[in-house]
Amino acid sequence: MFEKRISRRHMLALSGVSAGAFALGMPRMAFAADVNFNYGHMNTPTSVMGQQANWFAEEVAKNTGGKVAIQVFPSSQLGSIKELAEGVSAGTIALSHNTAGGLSSLYGPIASLDTPYVYNDVEHLMRVVDASSPVMKSLSEGLIENAGVRVLYAFYFGARQLTCNKAVKTPADLAGVKIRAIPSPIYLTAVEGLGAVPVPVDWSEVPTALATGVVAGQENPVTVILDNKLYEVQSHLMLTAHIRAAELVVINEDAWQGLSSDLQESIAAAADTVRQRATQATLDLEATSIKGLKDAGMTVIGPEQGLDLDAFRASVSANVKKNFGDKWGAIYKQIADMA
Repeated sequence: MFEKRISRRHMLALSGVSAGAFALGMPRMAFAADVNFNYGHMNTPTSVMGQQANWFAEEVAKNTGGKVAIQVFPSSQLGSIKELAEGVSAGTIALSHNTAGGLSSLYGPIASLDTPYVYNDVEHLMRVVDASSPVMKSLSEGLIENAGVRVLYAFYFGARQLTCNKAVKTPADLAGVKIRAIPSPIYLTAVEGLGAVPVPVDWSEVPTALATGVVAGQENPVTVILDNKLYEVQSHLMLTAHIRAAELVVINEDAWQGLSSDLQESIAAAADTVRQRATQATLDLEATSIKGLKDAGMTVIGPEQGLDLDAFRASVSANVKKNFGDKWGAIYKQIADMA
């Protein structure tokens, strides 16, 4: 099945448990499958993001007749957002999922997929991030060439909303306020555009940063806010919906190329099934999470409560144009053409 010449990072990626897992004290395991992949991610097992990793492992096992086994390591067990991306590139981690912005440390232009207010709706987003779309194909090729990482599939992650320990209705309300941002230029630009002072903090450190006042707020989909009980350290939720985002599931390119075409096709079919299932699960949960946050005591502020969406959109879009208009203008045109 495999070529005789296999690189070191390919061998690492094929290992069922990575060096990072051994560091956690996990025992060396024997696997019956022909190929064993590890899948590391930063989310809790109960979140949609965590569940979809398990769904993918199950679908792959089913589609390949057990020839490919995937062991999932949730909750940043194999590293931070940046370390997970770098691990897939190096081959110490075979698979992971990440935001497009989180992958920008490997290939800058892929962060364009997380640009604020660039999609008309979820359907527009999902057309763009489909693995076969011209936008995604081009960006995935760049990621492969620059970092040895391939995008397998993408699923809807949710609309990112702002939380803070005070009411916020306009960008002026965030003047001088420190808000956590994903350590990526596009997210720093987005938070700055919202009117705040962006502070890069890895996801694993966010609850502590909020509880200790290192930052006064953060931004994430409501599903993530609820699943991680951020209502315990944040009083207000603002429905800015400034980024409609997809989570990208990526695989080490050497590991992918080491698979037979039949196994690649089986894994691609599993990816399509899980992409649709995870997207629908996110949409369903998004619809109920706002009520859950209200019930947990958060004050929710939307347009009906005076949130000035036009002001946020104008401020963020101006900041994006200033920082990325010249660099990614062609990509933005491609995205607009797919509306």
